[in-house]
Amino acid sequence: MSIATLPPEVINLIAAGETIDSQAALVRELAENSLDAGASRIVISLFLDSWRVSVADNGRGMSLTDLQVCAKPHSTSKIKSTDDLCKITSLGFRGEALHSVAQLADLEILSRCQADGEGWRILYQGGDVVELEEAAIAPGTIVNVSNLFGNCPVRRLGLPSASVQLKAIQATIHLIALCHPQVTWQVKLDGRKLFNISAGSTPQKILPQILKGVKLNDLQFLSREIEDFSPSFSSLLKRGKTPPNSISIGGETNSFYSPLKVETMGLSPFMKATEEKSKLELVLGLPDRCHRRRTDWVKVAVNGRIVKLPELEQTIITAFSKTLPRDRYPICFLHLQVNPSQIDWNRHPAKNEIYLHCLKFWQEQVTTAIDNALHINPETLPSALQNGRVSKLIKKVADKSGVYHLNREISKTTNEIGLMKLRAVAQLRNTYIIAEHPAGIWLIEQHIAHERVLYEQFIADWKLVPLTTPIVLSQLKPSQIKQLERLELNIELFGEQLWAIRSAPEMLAQRPDCAAALIELSNGGDLKEAQVATACRSAIRNGMVLSLAEMQTLLNQWQNTRHPRTCPHGRPIFLSLEESALARFFRRNWVIGKSHGI
Repeated sequence: MSIATLPPEVINLIAAGETIDSQAALVRELAENSLDAGASRIVISLFLDSWRVSVADNGRGMSLTDLQVCAKPHSTSKIKSTDDLCKITSLGFRGEALHSVAQLADLEILSRCQADGEGWRILYQGGDVVELEEAAIAPGTIVNVSNLFGNCPVRRLGLPSASVQLKAIQATIHLIALCHPQVTWQVKLDGRKLFNISAGSTPQKILPQILKGVKLNDLQFLSREIEDFSPSFSSLLKRGKTPPNSISIGGETNSFYSPLKVETMGLSPFMKATEEKSKLELVLGLPDRCHRRRTDWVKVAVNGRIVKLPELEQTIITAFSKTLPRDRYPICFLHLQVNPSQIDWNRHPAKNEIYLHCLKFWQEQVTTAIDNALHINPETLPSALQNGRVSKLIKKVADKSGVYHLNREISKTTNEIGLMKLRAVAQLRNTYIIAEHPAGIWLIEQHIAHERVLYEQFIADWKLVPLTTPIVLSQLKPSQIKQLERLELNIELFGEQLWAIRSAPEMLAQRPDCAAALIELSNGGDLKEAQVATACRSAIRNGMVLSLAEMQTLLNQWQNTRHPRTCPHGRPIFLSLEESALARFFRRNWVIGKSHGI
């Protein structure tokens, strides 16, 4: 659509006008305009000390007619009527960004439509056009902003230092790049290269370019289509009301939901299935490889823009519960591509706070997606693990009379998840299980693997059983007594400074150290902490000799847990030695042939 001024009835429904309050806000608005124009390459030049910013792109460009009205108030090509507010698919829609810039700075725009043979240059000063001429320019648009806040010096005084503003600009570009991985970014500072971001097929390829120390193999990417079940926002807007339980402020394909289940999810009765499908993309740091001290890299995006949705952010953090070390938080980027009728962008001028329909539904989808991404299966392992080269080589070179072959014969059972098999081979130092994999060798620490198994069993079925002989504890503090009562243990006063415990977790009830375990449980923590402590105390110990059958059974149970990468304390459970790594170490880059005896 060509650019035109919005009618008054649309302007009156639009939230407070967009304001350019910093250089980071200016970069954000200009970059989003470039993305809306279909740009695949964006070059941003910063001159912070002289209050200049330039953004160039290879997008569709603007015609002369559009160029002359693009900086007028409420002029946009993205919406035309009130109904369009209910189906916004662009990053911008209010038509106020360029107008705000023209009021606060000298604005120069050079643009050429891809279909036209001529480009144009227009210069705004004080909001008025002072120059208009033809210009030699490649298809696309260049926006040059100079003397920002020159007519509002108070705003300059209120802004932080140039270094702080630069960090804000970098963070802004990083987040936009994550949402649009197909775009190449080049950022310059005072004419010199600051950083580049290369385009990628998924956000997984972008995140290592942004976060230092994070490698591509440290991340897991998951994408899935999701059937939408939501009320139409346009129908709500026309009624002039919002459903009380289906819209939240702030922020495996499921193709069937019964009306009863929909109602139990807290969604309004008029929710209905739409024919269009939404999409969920997830990039997360594997908990055994990378995590953060703060929640600064738990990010949520909706339809190409980072937004504030505290409920979904907390859902992500909760989904990583008992997979990370204490006081550590996940690295996770969640991108929801949702039917526009489920979102109201017209809530906040910066469009980073939205109304999102069916929040409980999305929380369930996010939890399921994270569980699937953390599970060990062929889809969540590097492609190098899918080949069987090591297994074939071992079969050819192994001595049939050796111990290795005998161990293979003893263990007949295999555990298979998809195409992945782990076969117990041996026990190292009575601590690590050595397992053969189709693409290498894994070392699994037996204690924490069993701890993970027991913990998830407790989560699914936490049982308290009566004790045949009560355990008597003495000198308990009031806080310890309250803690045992919170855990629903049967505790009675048995004498002066004596208490009888008449029930205990099933796994502890038959252990000789049950009394010590109960004292440990009384020292604090919620039910999950108690379950972790019980699992840790009940798991097999390092130093215990296991038969091949016992090792195989443990491997089978461990592989089928929800979060097999780490124990509940956040310690990594396994070490993968891939065939490709072994080949590099032994410098086996030559072709293996019959001349080498294989």
